[in-house]
Amino acid sequence: MGFHPNRRKFTMRNNKTAELVLTALFAAIIIIMAFTPLGYIPLVVINATIIHIPVILGSLFCGPKKGGFLGFIFGLTSFIKNTVMPTSLSAFVFSPVLAVNMVGTSGIFKSAFICFVPRILVGVVPYFVYISVKKAVTSEQKNLWTTVFNIMMGLFLLIGVRAFLLKVFAEKAISAPVILVISIVAGVLVFAVLEWTTLKKSGNVLAFIYAGVIGAMVNTILVMGSIFVLYKNAYADALSIDPGTVLGTIGGVISFNGVIEAIVAAIIVAALGAVLNKIKPIAAKKA
Repeated sequence: MGFHPNRRKFTMRNNKTAELVLTALFAAIIIIMAFTPLGYIPLVVINATIIHIPVILGSLFCGPKKGGFLGFIFGLTSFIKNTVMPTSLSAFVFSPVLAVNMVGTSGIFKSAFICFVPRILVGVVPYFVYISVKKAVTSEQKNLWTTVFNIMMGLFLLIGVRAFLLKVFAEKAISAPVILVISIVAGVLVFAVLEWTTLKKSGNVLAFIYAGVIGAMVNTILVMGSIFVLYKNAYADALSIDPGTVLGTIGGVISFNGVIEAIVAAIIVAALGAVLNKIKPIAAKKA
């Protein structure tokens, strides 16, 4: 029996409907997370932001265009929240309205860029990361690429664990060398687990992990990097610190908050992605 063209149209229509439903669902989740404590996970010394996770998942399962739209929703919630109910002295970097009073008209464009562009890219970049990693780990050089990606993830976790432990035990009698050893052990264990898991199974797990990590880091690096480039002095004034220390402060946020949030994103995106992929498998799309 030949393939009927109407059946193909029906399948495509169902896929588009499913994507629209998922997009609406992810948008609703983003809004709920943004305005409630559900958007954060308490981790002893940090409340890890997870609002970007629905944007990453939307990018993967609805495509980069709808992912970009979800990123815009993320940015919009950030703009509204920081304008209507600012919780920090640096809220102006996400609010063109507040920025006008701080730095003048130029603040409108600077804050709009910081608030929206990084978040929109969070909804675009992970999709291409997923497709690229999946392609690499299913190629003829599968074992090589898988091992390389696993080593990189082990090193990334090592950095995250070290930053976390240094923060937790900053005033306690645990030396830096001991923390480094613990971090190395954690990194090696993660590498071993990933190596055992991903070499025997499909490349979906690794692709989801990297999509989560890169998506979270895109948000952190672009936001904090843009603050340094566009608002160095104003940011220093808001935090009452010397402008010369802004780079170190931003570097600390990226290396600590950013890495930990990326690890959390990797775990959640991999777990939820594996479930959703059974319901609606990810397919290559045109950007």
